[in-house]
Amino acid sequence: MSELRGAITGVHTSVPDYRLTNRELEELVDTNDEWILSRTGISERRILKGVDQGMTRMAVPAVNGLLEKTGTRPEDVDLLICATVTPDMQFPASANIITDECGMVNAFSFDINAACSGFIYALTTADMYIRSGRYRKVIVVGADKMSSIIDYTDRQTCVIFGDAGGAVLMEPDTEGYGLIDHILHTDGAGMQHLHQKAGGSMRPASHETVDAREHYVYQEGQAVFKFAVTKMAEVSEEIMKRNGLTADDVAFLVPHQANKRIIDATAHRMGLDDSKVMLNIQRYGNTTNGTIPLCLHEWEHLLKKGDNLIVSAFGGGFTWGALYLKWAYDPKK
Repeated sequence: MSELRGAITGVHTSVPDYRLTNRELEELVDTNDEWILSRTGISERRILKGVDQGMTRMAVPAVNGLLEKTGTRPEDVDLLICATVTPDMQFPASANIITDECGMVNAFSFDINAACSGFIYALTTADMYIRSGRYRKVIVVGADKMSSIIDYTDRQTCVIFGDAGGAVLMEPDTEGYGLIDHILHTDGAGMQHLHQKAGGSMRPASHETVDAREHYVYQEGQAVFKFAVTKMAEVSEEIMKRNGLTADDVAFLVPHQANKRIIDATAHRMGLDDSKVMLNIQRYGNTTNGTIPLCLHEWEHLLKKGDNLIVSAFGGGFTWGALYLKWAYDPKK
């Protein structure tokens, strides 16, 4: 019997129906399909349409689907952690809304904001709660409605982001599976290159901030790309070396879907060929906290109990990190 760890025992996702294609973006900004594909690897992204539709409209069905899929009663869930940068509102936390709508009457909940790294921060936090021995069923949600903070007159950002939500169930494991190791980093000096200028307590919403379009994502693409392509590759290689893993030992890299060139550079640094890289950015774009659960859900049928996974991400702030997971279950028959 090995040490107590948190292990993923189920995953489910929810994506909007509407597909925003590169061709449609050509009508909105000065861009084209070839330009977008060559720089990002994205062909289309999902967008949540409608009035009063916040990110929980994707998170709630993802969680309900997860509960049904894993045979988990809502009242048995101890904790729910929601990773998001686009909460339904400033307060209460979106996690509170999700637990209420999903009937989790015995769970406490909270949000985590670490930009695109939020989901791996939340997985690590959930693992620590499980290792304490007090919590047995923890749900981690990653969901964002990025379309709500994207300026569709800015071709640098509007081609990148989409909307999606996903959730995993984490439970105790003492058989050697689950979250083995993690390396997490932050560098607040990166804020100047990627942030949302207004909407917080420093620059509350006003006529001036709205007119200046300061409630949208601001990104200096070249600076962010240079830092991300270096740090995401470095930390992924570091966690392999720290745990004595070679490319042959790794079943899959599960990368945050920020940019195909960043993903390719990370895989190359790890010595992995394309067959070992989960890649769906072409169909969803960058869904921020939704990217990693989307990958896990789509590749779930190929994962086997005992598979070694390296999960890595990079986000605004700057935040970045990597996890070493040993997959805990075989595909459902």
